[in-house]
Amino acid sequence: MADAALDARLRAAIRDVPDFPKPGIVFKDISPLLQDAALLGEALDALAEAARPLRPTHIAAIESRGFLFAGGLCERLNAGLIPLRKPGKLPWETFEQSYALEYGEDRLEVHADAAGPADRVFLIDDLLATGGTAAAAVTLIRRTGAELVGAGFLIELAFLDGREALHGFPVEALIHYG
Repeated sequence: MADAALDARLRAAIRDVPDFPKPGIVFKDISPLLQDAALLGEALDALAEAARPLRPTHIAAIESRGFLFAGGLCERLNAGLIPLRKPGKLPWETFEQSYALEYGEDRLEVHADAAGPADRVFLIDDLLATGGTAAAAVTLIRRTGAELVGAGFLIELAFLDGREALHGFPVEALIHYG
């Protein structure tokens, strides 16, 4: 979790967008945070600090906003990158996993050879909500044979209990709502 000062700055840089992508959803827009290089760097430093003791060899990033954090984490942790993509975006043999969203259903894919038994993977995404996307990502990482050592999120919507879908490894979120 972020210290109180960082938490306050991150919250101030995240705007609520009501009824996006559909009525009843309040979208947490991180665009203003991404536009602030210093604040983005602080968020990446805090996420890297949470991941570093887990000694990841790879960062698995969930499309698409997880990609925004992955490069900075890979650089800070000297780790490789594993993209978890929407169907049809990866050019090689893949594993696929379906999952339910709070507003629909989707699928993720990973290259079948993205990682193996010697690899330690830290999962990253911008938001943990119901946990469906993250749980699908966990399944995919484990199908590669790699060890999932932890997961990190910029935001956790704690009132949706997404953490309940993630077991057996540390989960870190910089800011929590609800």
